[in-house]
Amino acid sequence: MKKIFLFTLVLIALNANAADWHNAQWIWQEQDTTPNTWVSFRKTVTLEEVPAVVEAHISVDSKFWLWINGEMVLFEGGLSRGPSQAGEWDRKKKITPTNSWYETVNIQPYLKQGKNTIAILVWFWGRESHKGTHINSGKGAMLFSSTMGKQTVVSDASWKVKQHPAYDNTIPQASKAIVQYSVMYNAQADLNDWTDQAWYSPDYSDENWLAADEKGALGVAPWYAVEPNIVPPLINHGLQDYANHRDLQLPFVAKGGVVKAKLPFNKQITPYLEVEAKAGDTIFITTDNRLNRINATYICKDGKQSFESFSWMNGHEVRYTIPEGVKVTALKYRWMSVGEMVGKFEVDDPFYTRLWEMGNNTLFVCARDNFMDCPDRERALWIGDVADQTGYLFYSMDNAGRQLLKKAVLQTLSFSQDGVLGALGPLRVRELVGQSLQFISGVVWPYYFNTGDLETLETVYPYVYGYLDLFPMGSDGLQEYRKGKSPDSWDWLDWGVKGTLDKFPMQPAYYYQALVEAKKMAEVLGKVEHLDFYSSRINSIKANYDKAFWKDGYYSSNVEFKDDRANALAVTSGLAKPENYEAIVNNVLIPNRFGSPHFEWVAEEALFLAGNPEASLARMKDMYQSQVESGLSTLYEMFPKGGSYNHAWNGSNTILSKYVAGVKPTKVAWSEYEIKPTLLHLKNLKKTIPTVKGIIDLSIKKSAKDYQLTLNSPKETTAIVGIPKEGKHVAEVSVNGVTVWKKGKSKKTLEGLSFECEDEEYVCLKLGAGEWELTAIYK
Repeated sequence: MKKIFLFTLVLIALNANAADWHNAQWIWQEQDTTPNTWVSFRKTVTLEEVPAVVEAHISVDSKFWLWINGEMVLFEGGLSRGPSQAGEWDRKKKITPTNSWYETVNIQPYLKQGKNTIAILVWFWGRESHKGTHINSGKGAMLFSSTMGKQTVVSDASWKVKQHPAYDNTIPQASKAIVQYSVMYNAQADLNDWTDQAWYSPDYSDENWLAADEKGALGVAPWYAVEPNIVPPLINHGLQDYANHRDLQLPFVAKGGVVKAKLPFNKQITPYLEVEAKAGDTIFITTDNRLNRINATYICKDGKQSFESFSWMNGHEVRYTIPEGVKVTALKYRWMSVGEMVGKFEVDDPFYTRLWEMGNNTLFVCARDNFMDCPDRERALWIGDVADQTGYLFYSMDNAGRQLLKKAVLQTLSFSQDGVLGALGPLRVRELVGQSLQFISGVVWPYYFNTGDLETLETVYPYVYGYLDLFPMGSDGLQEYRKGKSPDSWDWLDWGVKGTLDKFPMQPAYYYQALVEAKKMAEVLGKVEHLDFYSSRINSIKANYDKAFWKDGYYSSNVEFKDDRANALAVTSGLAKPENYEAIVNNVLIPNRFGSPHFEWVAEEALFLAGNPEASLARMKDMYQSQVESGLSTLYEMFPKGGSYNHAWNGSNTILSKYVAGVKPTKVAWSEYEIKPTLLHLKNLKKTIPTVKGIIDLSIKKSAKDYQLTLNSPKETTAIVGIPKEGKHVAEVSVNGVTVWKKGKSKKTLEGLSFECEDEEYVCLKLGAGEWELTAIYK
């Protein structure tokens, strides 16, 4: 199956893109370059008229910046390499033939009648790391094709090329864990960058540049076929002043030492400066982040000059070490993000509002070429972290975030090895069994259910089934505990408090969850031949779990263990019996706090499911209070303040969105969703959700006497709106000024509105797309 799938991917890539690329050649300078090399390309094109539509297709190893006629068109194109395998792999021997990504860029607005200058700066990383996010082709190259009316412009020997002399490619790697390098830039050797006479401007003379060297046509090794980048370009927020811009009192003459420029919140940024200095003055740029590995060193030329370091870094403040006597006229930064920050959550308790903002900031700073565990130490695709992010991603990120998740799904599963799904793809398949199972239940199915992307589900499902089939069933009715039988495995589930992890009840719960969600996939895809496999295992684990682990008040593999992680998973997986909820809550989930943030949100969800939302919010506040009060804008890897200060696996935003606001999809692709809030002490709530159908805007106000809800629901959606009773009697409900419910009965109806149900907790109405104002009167 694997060989057929890989071969199909290559054929699709070649056939889909061959016509678009015409006779384009991969080009570079003549000599193969060393790692961390920056190479400049130029091409002059004459147009009699500018066509209505002009797109350029560009592929590189590894990143590129595009200018046309001196104007920046795309800041940082390209992705870390590895859309699919281009042939058989042998990871042990480092034989990893891999296809390449390409970007399609709209360049029509930047063209003019007459001569046009196309300029591209390519950054070739030329290395890999043990964190696996990038597959090095071993050779820098650029491929370009654009149809401009009747004229076709392709990369070939007619392009001019020059290795950018200002970038020092002899500096050491920034870290063994991350692929990207820091920047050392000597302005005395520059190409007039950041001036009107820069090498990317039309007036620059490239007569001394060499002709580009043709390395081969599309399909040639080591770049092979090209596949479209499915993730939209990063949002370029432009150069911005720092949050303490006024306090910096620009312009100023440096006295020597560090200038601290504060960011509004922890972001991925590229730092910028404008100075007047003498040749040789050296400015060092880093951030306050103790785990930041990327820095910039700028060696000044004489006079006025500007500089922006294109290797991104992150932190809460940017620190410029500037020599005495340098006149500083501007300090700025550029923020790039995966989509816009659309999702919002606001309540009248400032703690939960701030916690949601910090979680949202953490989500965005951990997303770029891939979702990351952290943006500093590793930048690695740990798939359990991605599962934690997925829980609230759909409440926060727009289409760009959804597409980045699709990339994670496709790469993780299609780069599997011997049936194993692992972290650190595409280069590695490191099997952490809990994370692999969590990825199936917490990423693959939610991705489909939130987007309706059936094609991706069809592509990856065989790998889901194949992995679950690797687990033999034991004589006790549970799956045999799998430590990870792949060459690259790690029997890991969580950090947390040392000596408190009870792993043996946890893996059956993870496996059970994965089986339940995979069965849904099989039903959607019509894989009836697999249903008995899932049903028999689901029923067996359900029937035998308590026999193995219930200890008269909590779940444990040992009477001495009362692990909140194991007990929370028992609840959230559906294995725990409802009659045991109260004992689990009182014996374990309230008193014990052993997990890291990777499991904290699971415990909080278990408390909601067990009918104790007050305890969930109280626990959330206890665990995160010190971080919310810290003055930081992102969340730590460990409690209370350990590891990276921006770690992806903080998932309390899922609880605030799904349970407090009470919003979740009930049918595929948000065609139907419910709003059943649990507000407790909260009286005001505002929520914005960027769904695949459009944006949901929701606001709620409640008092002892009434409940008011305003909803803007996108087209092609139906909302099941639950009016919470909270121990009171709902006497009357009016919608858009019309009484529709009174004295326990449905009254007048409106177009797009109908009565849904009433239970002990809610009176529920069904509302179609549009704007709705609802008021309920309590007695």
